Amino acid sequence: MDGSVLVTGASRGLGAHIARRLAADGWPVAVNYLPDRADAERVVADIEAAGGRAAAFRADVTDEAEVTALVTAVESRLGPVAVLVPNATGPQPAIDAVDVTWQDHLDQLIFFVKSPTLLMRAIAPGMRERGGGRIIQIGSDLFERAAPGMSAYSAAKGAQFSLTRTWARELGPWGITVNVVAPGWIPVERHAGIDPEHVEDYRREVPLGRMGTPGEIADVVAFLASDGARFITGERITVNGGHAMD
Repeated sequence: MDGSVLVTGASRGLGAHIARRLAADGWPVAVNYLPDRADAERVVADIEAAGGRAAAFRADVTDEAEVTALVTAVESRLGPVAVLVPNATGPQPAIDAVDVTWQDHLDQLIFFVKSPTLLMRAIAPGMRERGGGRIIQIGSDLFERAAPGMSAYSAAKGAQFSLTRTWARELGPWGITVNVVAPGWIPVERHAGIDPEHVEDYRREVPLGRMGTPGEIADVVAFLASDGARFITGERITVNGGHAMD
């Protein structure tokens, strides 16, 4: 496929690794950020130093007007978006079930239902005109693990997967594939300061005997963006070393 890639929330964490990996495959990459311009510019610099092409774009991807402007800016500078990776997220606090409010649910749905919907609506018509594209959502294995304290987050991730399956059916006739990559716990910058014993407790539950890396998530996203995944849609690929197996 020709065109560019848009990765939201790509200034750090999984998004930064995904952006670098897709750029290594030759894609021009739009590195979306909101508060972290310096971090986004570092990701762009890394990509350019490796011989790739990228640019940073500031936008709140939960705001409809900003999403529209973002897509226009990306396509003007890097070319039509052929691969969309809605990765942006917000705080994910642990809250006991009896204390969860509707606002707590909305805080998660904004990132995992509203934002992907706005992005899909802005990009899918162009993909249709060009004969296809890829939408690759970033999910979580918490949807399977039903971790206590994470009901709002898990519910939103469940809704995200439902969106993915429905979109796969609706957008498939346009040549657009829609899938979810669902990582296990992959420590990134947001986990700085976590008790090492907590990490070790998790590691002991992983059949492969180690923690996963951001690069391993990025590799799966890169596969789904590739021509090799052209007949895969509506799927949820869990990448957690077997941690959530029944």
